Amino acid sequence: MSETLSRETAARSTKRTPLTHVPLSNTPLPPLDATLPPWSGSLERVGELELHVRRTPGSDDATVVYVHGLGGSSTNWTDLSALLAPHADGVALDLPGFGFSEPGDGFTFSLSAHAEVVARFIERSATGPVHVVGNSMGGAIALLLAANRPELVRTLTLISPAMPDRRPDPRRLSDPRMVLAYLPVFGKRVRRQLAAMGPKQRAEQVIRLCFADPSAFPPHRLDELAEEHSARARLAWANTAMARSTFEIFRTWFAGGQRSLWSVAPTVDMPSLVVWGTEDKVISVRRAARTAQLLPRARLLVLPKTGHIAQMERPVTVARAILGMWESVDADTW
Repeated sequence: MSETLSRETAARSTKRTPLTHVPLSNTPLPPLDATLPPWSGSLERVGELELHVRRTPGSDDATVVYVHGLGGSSTNWTDLSALLAPHADGVALDLPGFGFSEPGDGFTFSLSAHAEVVARFIERSATGPVHVVGNSMGGAIALLLAANRPELVRTLTLISPAMPDRRPDPRRLSDPRMVLAYLPVFGKRVRRQLAAMGPKQRAEQVIRLCFADPSAFPPHRLDELAEEHSARARLAWANTAMARSTFEIFRTWFAGGQRSLWSVAPTVDMPSLVVWGTEDKVISVRRAARTAQLLPRARLLVLPKTGHIAQMERPVTVARAILGMWESVDADTW
């Protein structure tokens, strides 16, 4: 598919509700508790894998499955899942090789392989289609899941999804080495340099990269992240999972024809919400409009002064937008 929208897609987009008309729910949400620790987790078997899963008890009316990004984990959803708990049970997965989910022998770390794992998990644990929310790499995985297994997905929310972007600007990054760390040729030396940092330094680096305003990140959350980095550093498979998943993202970005994520998006026909921060240093907001335009039933919410993980930096606004979509779908107005 060319860089410009096809005539058919462009014509269709002019006949629907404007992309930027996102109804924010007025339904009261629980107070945001900045002291809330991560939800407790446990191992759950999915085929030959044991996934580490955190569950947020909530309404039995619906289930929402959260899919984290590269280098992230199920703890990325603590605040958002608490805000949406009155309306849906929350399930946050550690993808194979991330958090505390061991990948198992032979796992390829491709986005399609991750999507298949999420699909098998939903089949095993849900009684019907679920709401799926994905961030960054998790957004690309969620997109593939929705395209390949639409019967499993009720609505789709993509937060700064890892859509193909071949023009990264290292000048915008807190540490340009983050771009090179997991590339096959240059990565080994850079990874050694990054590994020399302490867990808290690495946690601070991640927040500088992913938040528009790193000073807004709560200190206790930084301690939690540093503790998680320290624990993952002791896992023999952690670096391999990170390196190979990064390579698979780049490989997907250079895929052509029907394998391109730009070609996948128009096949996803369930109600969709695309959320992006204007200050995203990882996946540029310049990809936001095209992503939403290609999804047949999507609307776009662009958040000012927000970085790559809007669900952590602007959890209340993101929760109101997601709940607004759910309410609009129930009212048949999306």
